[in-house]
Amino acid sequence: MENNTKSLPMIPLRELTVLPEMVIHFDVSREKSIAAIERAMEEQQKLFLTTQKKAETDEPGIEDVYETGCIATIKQIIKLPKRLNRILIAVDERARLNYIEDTEQCLMANVTVVEDIDTLAKEIGADKFPMNVEAMILGLKELFKEYTDKNPKVYKELASQIGEISDLKKLVDVIAANFPLPYIQRQELLEEVNLMRRYDMLVAKIVHEVQVQSIKEELQSKVKRRVDKNQREYILREEIRLIREELGDDSTISDADEFAQAVDKLQSPDEVKQKISKEIKRFRSIMNSPSETGVIRTYIETMLEMPWDKVCKEHKDIKYAKKVLDEDHYGLEKVKERILEYMAVRALTKKGDSPILCLAGPPGTGKTSIAKSLARALKRPYVRISLGGVRDEAEIRGHRKTYVGAMPGRIADALRSAKVKNPLMLLDEIDKVSNDYKGDTFSALLEVLDSEQNKKFRDHYLEVPLDLSEVLFVTTANTLQTIPRPLLDRMEVIEVSSYTENEKLHIAQEHLIPKQMERHGLKKKQLSVSKKAIWKIARSYTKEAGVRQLERKLADICRKAAKEIFEEKKSSVHVTERNIHQYLGKELYIYQMANETDEVGIVRGLAWTSVGGDTLQIEVNIMPGEGEILLTGQLGDVMKESARTGISYIRSVGKSYKISEEFFKEHDVHIHIPEGAVPKDGPSAGITMATAILSAVTGKKVRADVAMTGEITLRGRVLPIGGLKEKLLAAKNAGIRTVVVPAENMPDIEEISSEITKGLDIVPVSHMNEVLKTALVKPKK
Repeated sequence: MENNTKSLPMIPLRELTVLPEMVIHFDVSREKSIAAIERAMEEQQKLFLTTQKKAETDEPGIEDVYETGCIATIKQIIKLPKRLNRILIAVDERARLNYIEDTEQCLMANVTVVEDIDTLAKEIGADKFPMNVEAMILGLKELFKEYTDKNPKVYKELASQIGEISDLKKLVDVIAANFPLPYIQRQELLEEVNLMRRYDMLVAKIVHEVQVQSIKEELQSKVKRRVDKNQREYILREEIRLIREELGDDSTISDADEFAQAVDKLQSPDEVKQKISKEIKRFRSIMNSPSETGVIRTYIETMLEMPWDKVCKEHKDIKYAKKVLDEDHYGLEKVKERILEYMAVRALTKKGDSPILCLAGPPGTGKTSIAKSLARALKRPYVRISLGGVRDEAEIRGHRKTYVGAMPGRIADALRSAKVKNPLMLLDEIDKVSNDYKGDTFSALLEVLDSEQNKKFRDHYLEVPLDLSEVLFVTTANTLQTIPRPLLDRMEVIEVSSYTENEKLHIAQEHLIPKQMERHGLKKKQLSVSKKAIWKIARSYTKEAGVRQLERKLADICRKAAKEIFEEKKSSVHVTERNIHQYLGKELYIYQMANETDEVGIVRGLAWTSVGGDTLQIEVNIMPGEGEILLTGQLGDVMKESARTGISYIRSVGKSYKISEEFFKEHDVHIHIPEGAVPKDGPSAGITMATAILSAVTGKKVRADVAMTGEITLRGRVLPIGGLKEKLLAAKNAGIRTVVVPAENMPDIEEISSEITKGLDIVPVSHMNEVLKTALVKPKK
């Protein structure tokens, strides 16, 4: 096997393996490699070439190169710029590296020439040896020819050269040298000195490459057939387009193609894409029917404009959101707190259903504007749908597209306007929705405002499920009485109560006055409104729970100030409590203040109205008669029943107050509540009327500085009522010092700000005995 040992200059190769019978050129740039070439040229032009295991090694040692390499003869050297040599070599034979001598100039390799191990005769058999070798040569030639037929890049001279080789060893080496393989696989062939195994390895690699080429040809053939089909369809379409251009109708084809391209780019579920693609096919097929084409075109355009899977980025900066909410609105703490909680949950869980909020409260308290502010704080698109007066179910669910003039419902249309599937959607005035023979609008809203159902909301026009689960719904209402219970149950109700005078002052100073000055072209130094002037406007020129009238009055002041500055050349205008009448005229509202003296049969009650709280002075007169009960002041049915309940209670406890049994048979009781033009109703004046009746019957005076509210029962129990914040505010504005409230309402008192309750003596009661004990003037001893 071994022939002799030689010491030769050595060049380590990077990512290149040479094989016997190979003629190849490569570039040399390392100093020691160039020196090895020069040393070889001085001797027999012989080099030892072996491959580095890692290409990035600059100065390889014996452990960094493969043990098996080749001895090669240098045929040509071309010197290139920058110390670069290009050499052409012919590979002679295999050799095994024994050790490396690292001289100062170049690497010298001590190598042993390796001969092939020929076991063919032993493996095949001596008698059949010649025929089998010939068969192996013929098989390898045919296999390589099959490869060259599939790969036209192989030179024809090489194919003819291989055809003339009759020696199996040389044939294997020549084909291996000219067959394209990665250098690692070439190294495997180089290290295999057993001819039979090397033959098998080479055959396996050629067969693998032929199979890969066959698969590649098959794939290319399929692609070509497909391209040919598409080309044919394109040519036919172009011909149809040219014909239509001649006829003056070429828009429909191009539109259909545009729609098809838009579907490919659309971010949507597969169900939606399939539906649109089906409609595009119909659109292509009915081009001769302009009316139907128009209907389908509108439908496809609507479907393509819907934000099926397009969302805006989730905003998680709670500090920024809080800053925006506080900048835009003063107060409304519950609404702000709920949105910040929602943001915190989303930030922690990365998911969670969007809340469905219902802001309920009097007009002008900022319900609609806070929704817009919420959208800004969350950095989401804002869309508003006004539901006031909506009476047709199709307004919510849409019309079926078979109808003339059909369109999607307001919900789907709002999503299309928002261009994302997770906007903030305001359903304004949900309590003003009405019904008629066309359907129940409230029932249609049940699916929209149910987080369990709205993931697959079906609009009649779209005909595919629409995901509303990521929409942040905010609804507004002035009253919850007109909203059906099932719908109300789906919403998280947040009460937006009346503003106190202090809150109105802050809102006017921080928001309304700057806003109106900007609208009227006034600079900050040109107009000033004092605190007392704002308080007087809120108390004497407006009567509301919100701030709309207050804003109008401030706009009046700004207009008059602008006129003064323009006409009279004033540099600035100062509005105070003393000169406010010059801008707004006489006072429009006068608060009915607490009576100065205690009286019989007159009691101050507290009422809730749509514009805030108010005080009611209930008067009772006793006259000789036949036991008739007179109720005047435009009282509602519930209030009348409360009056009768109060009389029944007083008759039942008459003995305790020395009232004769015949008294109510011989006297008429007249109950009157002033401001007779204003309708009044509700059970909360029950204890007030009962106290007034008892005072009138017994002649005992009632304290003038006491006001009360609460429902009465036949047995004298006091039941809880609503609207307590507004009622306490009205009592405070009227100069009342003591307020009697049901004991069950004390938790509500704790939630009311100290600004309202400060200066009020709030007396909780659970029975009429406690009410009378507080309200009736105690006789002097």
